[in-house]
Amino acid sequence: QEQLVESGGGSVQAGGSLTLSCAASGLANSRYCMGWIRQAPGKEREGVANIDDYGTTKYADAVKGRFTISKDNAKNTLYLQMNSLEPADTAIYYCAAHYSSRCPWVGYIGYNHRGQGTQVTVSS
Repeated sequence: QEQLVESGGGSVQAGGSLTLSCAASGLANSRYCMGWIRQAPGKEREGVANIDDYGTTKYADAVKGRFTISKDNAKNTLYLQMNSLEPADTAIYYCAAHYSSRCPWVGYIGYNHRGQGTQVTVSS
């Protein structure tokens, strides 16, 4: 059974940092794109960053230069290092997997599987 479990969310002040982790298990394909998407209160879900099976990364303009996506294939874990956090980054962050070795555009949100999400709250 496919499972994506996020951790690492929390509350920080503006300018602070958080690192999100996502433990993946049971994914059917051996090659896939992994990504982070988020949903802020009252807003639609949006893509934040993704990384393909070859390590190529893409970032939304709103987080470029502040967030870093990475993965540890040996641990089946995806990460999102978030620096210089802003109140606008407040959202539920979801880990997601797409059954393709290459990733769609960073704004894509129709992933095959998504975790339950972890809350990130940034106060001013």
